[in-house]
Amino acid sequence: MTVTETPATTDLDAHTRTLDRAHVFHSWSAQAALDPLVLAGGLGSTVWDHAGRTYLDFSSQLVNVNIGHQHPAVVAAIQQQAATLATIAPSTANLARGEAARRITDRAPDGMHKVFFTNGGADAVENAIRMARLHTRRDKVVSTYRSYHGNTGAAVVATGDWRRVPNEYARSHVHVFGPFLYRSEFWATTPEEECERALTHLRRVIECEGPASVAAVLLETIPGTAGVLVPPPGYLAGVRELCDAHGIVMILDEVMAGFGRTGEWLALDTFDVRPDLIAFAKGVNSGYVPVGGVIIGDEIAADFDEAVFPGGLTYSGHPLACASIVAALDAMESEGIVDNARRIGADVLGPGLHELAERHPVVGEVRGLGVFWALDLVTDPATRAPVPPALIGLAKKEALSRGLVPFAADNRIHVVPPCVVTDDECARALSIYDEVLTLLDKEIAS
Repeated sequence: MTVTETPATTDLDAHTRTLDRAHVFHSWSAQAALDPLVLAGGLGSTVWDHAGRTYLDFSSQLVNVNIGHQHPAVVAAIQQQAATLATIAPSTANLARGEAARRITDRAPDGMHKVFFTNGGADAVENAIRMARLHTRRDKVVSTYRSYHGNTGAAVVATGDWRRVPNEYARSHVHVFGPFLYRSEFWATTPEEECERALTHLRRVIECEGPASVAAVLLETIPGTAGVLVPPPGYLAGVRELCDAHGIVMILDEVMAGFGRTGEWLALDTFDVRPDLIAFAKGVNSGYVPVGGVIIGDEIAADFDEAVFPGGLTYSGHPLACASIVAALDAMESEGIVDNARRIGADVLGPGLHELAERHPVVGEVRGLGVFWALDLVTDPATRAPVPPALIGLAKKEALSRGLVPFAADNRIHVVPPCVVTDDECARALSIYDEVLTLLDKEIAS
C-alpha cells in the first residue's frame, strides 16, 4: 500500500502516522525522531484518537481552544456561513466581518473602535508594529527577552527566546528584561522591588536608545509561552506612563492571554491599562478557523483616514473566520464561559496546584490565574535550578500515558485547559499531575 491509499484495516492511527512521517514538515522540530500524538476528534475538554483512546486536553492545543472542542454553536456558524458565502475579498463590506469587529471592540478599552483582521497572531503583531512605526515615524521596537510574539519577520525578532536567534532579519529591535520575581534579574525580593527595578531598567534602556527613536514598547500582557509571568501590580501602568512621556506607542500582545484565558475578556482588564494597539488571535474564536487582528486606538486609526494604510492580506476578515468569532464570543457570554474560567482558577486549579507544590519539592513555583497556570520545575528548591529537558520529556510521556495532553515549555508544565473545563475534569487532571510529579521527585532524589 502506498502512503496515499486509505487503509483497508481500522488502524487509522498507524496510517495517519505514516502519512505524517512521509509528507508533513513540523514546526520548531528536528523531523527525524518525531512521533506526534494522533488526534481524530474532540468535544469540550476531551480529545481522542482513531482507536478511541481519550485524553483530557490540558494544553488547549496551543493554548487557543478556549471555548473547548467542537462547540456546536461555533461549528454551526461556520457551516451556515460556508453555505451562504464561503469567501469574499477584504475590500468589500460583509455582515459577518462587521459583526465580528463590533463584538471585539465592545470588549476593548474605551477609545478603540477599529479592527484590522489578520490570519493569526504573528501577523497581528507584525501589523501592530507597522502601525506604530507609521504613527510615530520612528523605527525601534522594545520588547522583553522572556516573550513570544510569532514567527513572521518582525514578530519573531521581537520575540525574546531562542527562536529569535536564527531568524534575526528584521531591523531596529531592542530587548529588555521584564519583571519575573522568582528568577529576578534585578536582585529583587518583593513584588514592589521587582516592579520598580524593572521599570527603571526599561526607562534607562529607552533613554540610552534615544526616546525619539523608539516607536513602540511591545509586551505580552501576561507572557505565556515564557512561563505565565503575571506582572506585579503597577508594572503595566508604569509602562504606560513611560510611553506617554516619550510619545511611544504601547502595544499589548493578547494573542494567548486574551478572550477568557485569564478569567477576564482581555487580560489587560486585570490591570486597568489602556494600550494604543492590541494584538489578538487564538481565543477570539478558539482557533476553529485561522484568524487574528489588531484592535486600533482611535488616534492611530485616524492617521489613515486620508493616508493609505500600506498593508493587507487576501484573507483579512475572512467570512468563515468572522462567523466563528461572532458565534464564539456570543456563546462565551451567554454561557458564562469567562466567568467559569475565573471561578476555576480561583476555586479549583489555583488551590489544587498550590497544594501539589507544597507536597512536591520539584515544584519551585506556581503562577497564574483563570485557566492560565505554570508549574516552574526545579531540581533544588533552594537554588531554583531548572529541571533538565529529559525530565520534562518524562513528564510529558507519563502524562500522556495517563490520559492527559500536557503543555510543556523549557522547565515548566503549563496547566492551560479550555475555559469550559469542569471541576471533575480538573480533579482528574490534578490527580494525574500528582502522579507525574511524584515520579519526578523520585528521579531527582535517585
